Amino acid sequence: MDDDKSTPREPVISGWRVILSDKGRLWASRVVPFTDAEFDAGAARTVDADTLDELREEVERQESAARQVSEQAVS
Repeated sequence: MDDDKSTPREPVISGWRVILSDKGRLWASRVVPFTDAEFDAGAARTVDADTLDELREEVERQESAARQVSEQAVS
């Protein structure tokens, strides 16, 4: 079906699957789960937002939390 708008054909956020709910809310789920340590530090695998820009910001917050864990492990 060519008019299916529930899932973009190309990734709009690299490494994350983006879904548009039937209520118009955007959701993103990370393709590769965070590690337990990253999750414990607050990185959520699935997030939601009203706009694509807000969704990208929320995804970046999750990725940032995960990066902090790996940076602390290296220190």
